[in-house]
Amino acid sequence: MIILGLTGSIGMGKSTTARMFEEEGVPVHDSDAAVHRLYEGEAVSAVEALFPGTTAGGKVDRDRLAQAVVGDKQSMRRLEELIHPMVRRDADLFVEEERGKGTPLVVLDIPLLFETGGRARVDKVLVVTAPAEIQRERVLARPGMTPEKLSAIIARQVPDAEKRRLADFIIDTSLGMEAARQAVRDIIAQLTKS
Repeated sequence: MIILGLTGSIGMGKSTTARMFEEEGVPVHDSDAAVHRLYEGEAVSAVEALFPGTTAGGKVDRDRLAQAVVGDKQSMRRLEELIHPMVRRDADLFVEEERGKGTPLVVLDIPLLFETGGRARVDKVLVVTAPAEIQRERVLARPGMTPEKLSAIIARQVPDAEKRRLADFIIDTSLGMEAARQAVRDIIAQLTKS
């Protein structure tokens, strides 16, 4: 089995690219979706213990949690030290399940692959990218996003140029959906050829 790590900075088209792999029949583990599940289950009591008042109705209130940690490096580090191992366990279970099925290729969609030392967990890395002005336009179109929030997020991420330098594969999503879809198919073909 080949484990392909899919990453890219915010607004680069990572989620769309992950969907393309799924549409081609490749199982994808989405780290962001795992965090959402954890915030509605396993992680709730631990998050509340670390950041009192950030949960409500048996779930983590993402807005309250963001207010508690954004801009506070120590709080952010404490949250990451709690959540990242849980997400890693979830991904490991996914990989083992797919390995048991004889699946030849899986994708781990990990937004912070390089930032969390995830490179060692995958066989190959695909970085999705786009020019900075397109990234900015995409992200600022999101509800509740501000230039300040975007700057804070980008400051915590490995720069796009460095991610591209470390990649085995690169897809520039600014070239359009069909170009991205063809690149996904080419990567699948290359990684699954016997």
